[in-house]
Amino acid sequence: MKSLVAALPIALSLFLGVCAQVHAQDPSPSISAPAPSIPPNADPATATRAWLDTVPADKRAKSDAYFEGGYWLILWDFLLAVAISIFLLRSRISARLRDFAEQKTRFKAMQVVFYVIPFGLLATALTFPLTAYEHFFREHAYGLATQNFGQWFGEQLIELAVNLIATSVVLVGLYAVFRRAPRTWWIWGTIVSVVFVMLGTMLAPVYVEPLFNTYKPLNDPAISEPILALARANEIPVTQVFEVDASRQSNRVSANVAGFLGTTRIALNDNLLKQCTLPEIREVMAHEMGHYVLNHNAKLAMYFGLFFLVGFAATKAFFDTAVRRWGESWGVRGIADPAGIPLLSLIFATVFFLLTPISNTAIRVTEREADAFSINTSREPDGMAKVALKLGSYRKLDPSPLEEFIFFDHPSGRARIRMAMDWKAAHLPCGGAEGER
Repeated sequence: MKSLVAALPIALSLFLGVCAQVHAQDPSPSISAPAPSIPPNADPATATRAWLDTVPADKRAKSDAYFEGGYWLILWDFLLAVAISIFLLRSRISARLRDFAEQKTRFKAMQVVFYVIPFGLLATALTFPLTAYEHFFREHAYGLATQNFGQWFGEQLIELAVNLIATSVVLVGLYAVFRRAPRTWWIWGTIVSVVFVMLGTMLAPVYVEPLFNTYKPLNDPAISEPILALARANEIPVTQVFEVDASRQSNRVSANVAGFLGTTRIALNDNLLKQCTLPEIREVMAHEMGHYVLNHNAKLAMYFGLFFLVGFAATKAFFDTAVRRWGESWGVRGIADPAGIPLLSLIFATVFFLLTPISNTAIRVTEREADAFSINTSREPDGMAKVALKLGSYRKLDPSPLEEFIFFDHPSGRARIRMAMDWKAAHLPCGGAEGER
């Protein structure tokens, strides 16, 4: 679901903070092990354990440490967002930014823009040390990143520019609602948020992602033709497969099927081409086609619409109470005042933090649906197992059920391999040869 993941930061950038905690280790690009020797009559549970046992203990420990570190990141992200929000309110910096915006223009929409730009720059500066630690130094410590600091920083500047534009558009829309619907703003705010998430989902893969990577036609028919055959079989309107130079940023494998109104595009990154066999590539691409065919972007937008509704309902319940108690000292006049953006951020950060297991489950369910679509389309159970192990380089392979429920927005490697082995045990006909290409 790369397209939705790319869109959500645009729609939710107001509510997110970043932070990191890490134990440095030696780099290693991915987990890759030979297929285990499994008796033909082995039950799926035994076969699943055999696949998991092919992973060396040191690589398993490393991937577990990386993923478990992410548990703490959820907490630190939340605490950082809370700290910045309180700081901007209590120091009256937010009120001064509002005053600056009002001095620049009398148009309410432009006042929001003049507030958002310095607000975004200040928030980025406050979070930058932790952002660099999480997204650059931590990724390099675990061998998952390939950029030097200058390259990474340059892309951060591009991302900042995109986020400032997107956040300005989102908040202009929201504050127009706050001004024009003084009693029902929380309902209309939810609707506007869902609209922006859906727009971001459609636009980001086509217009934002090419700012960071080059897309070029994949000219190897041995790979592109099997992918296009899967697309034709599922009535996906494409005639070309594109390759993305993602290896310039990391060594993670990825792909997506995204677009709208004639812009639909199938793309896979060069890491997938370098690290995976054709059966594995077919499985990954069928998974991405599953998201497209099953309309997961629209479904997830609706799910997150419910989360937005909870957030705006909480804002309705707590915002005015907080303003009555502290508004004078903060310089915040009410819900339609841009100076209240840090308070809005604080409430939404709390809601989304508490909803972490629910939001992860919503995404994880769609990922499991795409997995089922994939294995029934590609018919590559061993390919699915091998890809699950490769993804295990940065995702814990065998978590406890509670861990998976709370922290996993994708099925664990164990769950994916078990699905593949259940499918294989049903003795359905498999796809093409499983050999190396």
